[in-house]
Amino acid sequence: MTIGAPVRDATLPADQRGAGEAEVLAYVTHARSVSSRPREAFAVELAALGDGPGHVVVHTCHRVEVYVARRSFHGELPALPPGGVVLDDAAAVRHLISVGCGLDSAILGETQILHQLRQTIGERRAGRALDPVLDRLFQVALHAGRVAHGWFHGSPRSLADVALDRIEKTIGPLHGRRILVVGVGKMGRLAAFAAVRRGCSVVVTNRGPERAAQLAREVSGTTIPFGTDGAIGDLDGIVVAIGGEWPVGPRDTARLIELALPIVDLSSPPAVPGALWQGLGGCFTSVDDLADDGGGPGERIRRRLEDLITETGRDYCHWLRTRDAVPAIQAVVSTAEQRRRIEVDWLRRRLPGLSAEELGIVDQMSHRLVAAILHAPLAALNDDASGDVERAARRLFGI
Repeated sequence: MTIGAPVRDATLPADQRGAGEAEVLAYVTHARSVSSRPREAFAVELAALGDGPGHVVVHTCHRVEVYVARRSFHGELPALPPGGVVLDDAAAVRHLISVGCGLDSAILGETQILHQLRQTIGERRAGRALDPVLDRLFQVALHAGRVAHGWFHGSPRSLADVALDRIEKTIGPLHGRRILVVGVGKMGRLAAFAAVRRGCSVVVTNRGPERAAQLAREVSGTTIPFGTDGAIGDLDGIVVAIGGEWPVGPRDTARLIELALPIVDLSSPPAVPGALWQGLGGCFTSVDDLADDGGGPGERIRRRLEDLITETGRDYCHWLRTRDAVPAIQAVVSTAEQRRRIEVDWLRRRLPGLSAEELGIVDQMSHRLVAAILHAPLAALNDDASGDVERAARRLFGI
């Protein structure tokens, strides 16, 4: 897919809308509109692009997104799955900042997204230099995210907490219940510790039995063999968080369906076999089902977040529009300073009787004079979105 016409967000302030050809684009697939399997297929195709300087891929449970700097991206993007959207310039900038602030997450204020963004940009920097347009965009999004997360109080929640909320809605209070956690990765660990905090008895299973035993020890739980039919035993709910399919034998499948046991699958794509989740019906919850399950923020905190996102986006968009004028600004200042020094040296030679104090006054006056003369041109250059002022300055100042 070639980089084509973007979708513009007409609700943005006029000074933040893209003008002309977009500098930065975001190709966004989210669980709200694109299901897990096409998202993951899109991620696989994006991985084939390698680590060029002109793009960054963000891949989480609910989203697969690629941010592109038009000037430095020379590849061919895979086709965007149905339901995906393309955002340009200010809309793309606002989206990533919203992601960093947690406003686009299933859990408002969850800190995992900040870690994921930080890890993403860190890995990209370690591999190859990144286009400054993207590097700065991710840095401002991370900074805004750190500010925003400082406003949230109480124990941080994760998607694992939302998974347990779903189970609780089905079976009632979780205290004293027996919860199976399938997988010992980051999300599996979050689920195990979240279950313990709610007073659950935790059972762990994993492809690697050693890691399952380690997590079970940490949460004072037990383990069961992975993929052994008939080994599941008595349970009240299951949280699945593994890569690849979870092998469930026919006896356990039939039993879980008969009991209508609530299962929440946090894997993407789903790890629970089709026969099981189809048989469970409404007792099965996929990661996509949790995309908007965490509840929205209160009006006060939402206003603060929106203001932070708008201010951060405005500053970045101003930098994006005017960054090409920076060399011209530096050249104008350098040329003026060089000329000032020449004229002051000429005055010293013409008036050798001036005292050190008098020369200091002359030097100070010359600095103030140059600064006053350059104030308006430099201000115009700093606000030059079209490049016209920069071109005029280069002609007028001979730079």
